[in-house]
Amino acid sequence: MSEGNEPSSSKRRPILRQGVVSSNAMNKTIAVRVDRLVKHPVYGKYVKRKTVLKAHDPGSECQAGDRVEIEFTRRLSRTKHWRLVRVLARGLAAPAADGGQAAAAPGGES
Repeated sequence: MSEGNEPSSSKRRPILRQGVVSSNAMNKTIAVRVDRLVKHPVYGKYVKRKTVLKAHDPGSECQAGDRVEIEFTRRLSRTKHWRLVRVLARGLAAPAADGGQAAAAPGGES
């Protein structure tokens, strides 16, 4: 009978999302892109939709391209309502800004 007296809010399951870090340029904050499939109401085809969420990264451990899991939490700032739970997979290093042209042989242009 004591189970019924406990508040249900303390036993609530956390809201978790998985996504890819799209930016880590802010201090202790990451922008995470969460992709999902939504069925089109008329045509029935599944369409890919994306949402960019800002999450708290206290150790600034994430890099762009990392696959992470985030959890909904109390409001931390104007746009930040999520926190980093764990890094699922490290992403590849960001590509060069020149599109890899610097890696070509210097005498190869003609």
